Amino acid sequence: MSRSWVSPGVAYLARGLLSIVAPAASSVIIVARLASLKGVRVSPWLISAVVLGAAPLGFVAYVLVDGRSQQRKANRLGARLVPRVRGKWPGNLDTVVNMVLRNENEYLGRPIEDEIKVLGPTINLRFFWEDLIVTTEPQHIKASFDTILATDFDNYVKGTKFREAADSVLGTGVFNSDGEIWKLHRTMTRPFFTHDRISHFEIFDRHADHAIALAKERFRAGLAVDFQDLISRFTLDSASEFLFGHCIDSLSAGLPYPHNATESTNTNQGDNAAAAFAYAFSQAQQGINRRVSTGQTWPLTEILADSTAQHMKVVDAFLDPILKDALEKHSTAVEFDKNEFADDQTLVDHLVNLTSDFKIIKDETLNILLAGRDTTASTLTSAVYLLAMHPEFLTRLREEIISKVGLTRRPTYDDIKEMKYLRAVLNETLRLFPAVPFDVRENIHETTWISPEHGKKPLFIPQGTMLYYSVFLMHRRTDLWGPDALEFDPDRWLDERVKKYLIPNPFIFLPFNAGPRICLGQQFAYNEMSFMVIRLLQNFFKITLSPEPGDAPTCVVG
Repeated sequence: MSRSWVSPGVAYLARGLLSIVAPAASSVIIVARLASLKGVRVSPWLISAVVLGAAPLGFVAYVLVDGRSQQRKANRLGARLVPRVRGKWPGNLDTVVNMVLRNENEYLGRPIEDEIKVLGPTINLRFFWEDLIVTTEPQHIKASFDTILATDFDNYVKGTKFREAADSVLGTGVFNSDGEIWKLHRTMTRPFFTHDRISHFEIFDRHADHAIALAKERFRAGLAVDFQDLISRFTLDSASEFLFGHCIDSLSAGLPYPHNATESTNTNQGDNAAAAFAYAFSQAQQGINRRVSTGQTWPLTEILADSTAQHMKVVDAFLDPILKDALEKHSTAVEFDKNEFADDQTLVDHLVNLTSDFKIIKDETLNILLAGRDTTASTLTSAVYLLAMHPEFLTRLREEIISKVGLTRRPTYDDIKEMKYLRAVLNETLRLFPAVPFDVRENIHETTWISPEHGKKPLFIPQGTMLYYSVFLMHRRTDLWGPDALEFDPDRWLDERVKKYLIPNPFIFLPFNAGPRICLGQQFAYNEMSFMVIRLLQNFFKITLSPEPGDAPTCVVG
């Protein structure tokens, strides 16, 4: 990940000014030179007016020409332009402001959903005269229609716009690279996520026991638990030990207390290295999300400093010594077959056996850590929330768990495979609350997408367009999942609705992506989530939501 003493905003403005001043200055020099050869004196005021007016007039001309050019290209391909959001202010500024404000206070994706209801499942937000296409249409994603995730894969990349936004955190890791670099990272990482490795549950068990013990201690004190915080620590500790062989041990920092707890119970956890790392890593990720959601002009929000820089210093201080130590140990270790895996080999051990490039190793481990923590933490938080809201499903799930493994036995990989209702609960959670609700690609070449409306011309996609696809909104479409699509019902994965909706159109369910970029850690995530749900319901027979953070416990011990 690159670091610069110049802030993203200053660098962005400098590039912009250079692109404006250089052509304008060149034009003025040429005009002044021609005038002097003809013996004509050019007024300084006229030169100033030309310099000042060249940029805005040139931009207006560009917008007009670009619009006509797109229409001609679409006509040539027998296509039509993607329906555009029409704001009242230039550049759809009012729409941008409205979406930003609503996203702060409303349900995820609601502003875009409102536009889709009017314009259809694929729309062009066209913010600041830049094409930003959003789709919830499985036809534009699935392989058989040659689009984003499968057979036309090479035309859809993360792209320079996303890479610039994520580079300071993800570097050139597997989630922020394309082409040969992406293939290198993918090839290096894939062998680590084999069945034999992802089914080792000792790590899950140790950290699950720690998390549950902390929760019980808090409940005995008559206080609620912030489950999202608890489970994020569990997944961070599990993922770090699995990947690095070095547990971050964020659970040891102690759980936060409700804001209205007595003053004596609140302790300062700011000096704890594990808590500092967890917070910094989370804030750095949020920085990427803000940038991507802002669009290409995100550097203007970081004029004074890089918003991720200070957080990444904390991450680097924690992680760099671990990686350097692994490289040093490898340099003095006995050479062994790079295709062989020791039982206790970690991802870092595997990577240092393949390369000594510190940046490649660091970028890849950070990328995998992000996925290993966020997917499971998000899904487990949502699952517990939904089970608390639907106690009848919790009771049924607990009955399956107790019938298979009892109240104390640690589950095995085979146990988890046999728990059909558990898998249904997790799938239904991933349907309603996918860990990655929106994703983005950029197309290299202009192309067309089949029309989602029968009988209409295909949609024209201009070259170099930012393409957002929302599985969150797609998973909730009643035309794809039935009239009860907004309801939490695990039975939809066990009854005739599977044959009616999912089997004919499998691309309507994409919690782990698809095609060449499908998540390598998908089965690892299912195993970890299943393991933790089993352990929770072995210990608790009831979960309730606390109306206020400081109220009664949120779980009842069984």
